[in-house]
Amino acid sequence: MTDVPTTEVLLLRLDPDLPAPSYAHPGDAGADLVTRVDVVVPPQGRVTVPTGVAIALPDGFAAFVHPRSGLAAKHGLTIVNAPGTVDAGYRGEIAVTLLNTDVEHALTLHRGDRIAQLVVQRVERARFVEAERLPGSHRGEGGFGSSGGWKAATSGP
Repeated sequence: MTDVPTTEVLLLRLDPDLPAPSYAHPGDAGADLVTRVDVVVPPQGRVTVPTGVAIALPDGFAAFVHPRSGLAAKHGLTIVNAPGTVDAGYRGEIAVTLLNTDVEHALTLHRGDRIAQLVVQRVERARFVEAERLPGSHRGEGGFGSSGGWKAATSGP
């Protein structure tokens, strides 16, 4: 197995009784974040949940808060504004706004439950240069749905 580059991220545990973000398996891209509080997410409701951690990312990096696939698949729990962006300059507690997509059942989460994944990535800073026109491309100005992949259902014969 090849060595995976690592980046040092300073961590402040705001609640020392909760685990630090950690990777469940070798090769995982996201480190698990947990809830600091017990919470009930009502059907089709959303709740912002504190994680009990704050971080200091090096310049040139950002962290992205992603949903946990198991919670999404089994319980319909996802994240509003996913992925959420944690900029290098942010020093506050990371909080996650959860959305329960189930139309009938509330979802109860307990303190310490894994609720999201934190992916740390190197990011480029862009220098935007105005132009009178843009060069052509294969896609052109095609927007949402322009690449196809599905057929709209039709009614009637």
